[in-house]
Amino acid sequence: MTEMPLQTLWVYLAARPLFWLTLTLLVWLGARRLQAWCGGLALLNPVVLSIAILIGLLVLTDTPYAQYFDGAQFIHFLLGPATVALAIPLYRLRAELHVLALPIAVALVVGAVVAVVSAVGLAAALGADRMVLLSLAPKSVTTPVAMGIAEKLGGIPALTAALVVLTGLVGVLFGVGVLRRLGIRDPAVIGVALGTAAHGIGTARAFQLGHREGAMAGLAMGLSAVLTALLLPLLPRGLALLGM
Repeated sequence: MTEMPLQTLWVYLAARPLFWLTLTLLVWLGARRLQAWCGGLALLNPVVLSIAILIGLLVLTDTPYAQYFDGAQFIHFLLGPATVALAIPLYRLRAELHVLALPIAVALVVGAVVAVVSAVGLAAALGADRMVLLSLAPKSVTTPVAMGIAEKLGGIPALTAALVVLTGLVGVLFGVGVLRRLGIRDPAVIGVALGTAAHGIGTARAFQLGHREGAMAGLAMGLSAVLTALLLPLLPRGLALLGM
């Protein structure tokens, strides 16, 4: 049998969607094992590691993202059912949700407003133009909603998508540590904070901490997205009043 050169083998495998799907899963499993081996170190978050490794592989192999997505789209498809499945832990905590309805509602309103005002205000102070401000405003909600909001506001959806991912990564890297340093140990508070500030990536991190944290984060992620979508149409008028 003729020996197949390594480069030829790579070209053959890379052209198969199943290859990139399998590689993505293997990278994720490897990242999780590495984090567990290092004692759950936050800086070795599996999402962060997986993204970094896969980007590096795509760059090194000069693989177009469209070719990678031919395989990864199967994981992308599962995002819908996974989001719907968040209702299951919420249903199990329905009695607790009834008691905490008012505190959660207040926290969501404050969190959504602070996320927008702090980001837009800081960017404006640093000299960002109007289009960048509109793209930055929905950074703390889940990507599909954020991109839709940015498009309606007149921002740049692609920039918004990148900012959303960056926000989520910062949230999972430092969020839990900051909350613990502040003496916050309540699972509901931690979950709501992660879901509000770091959307889907934060929700995944919350589920690593426990089912109560994950359920609360899923609730916060969904409701903060709705709330932000309702509030942000007021932003262009506010910027106009400020001369921006």
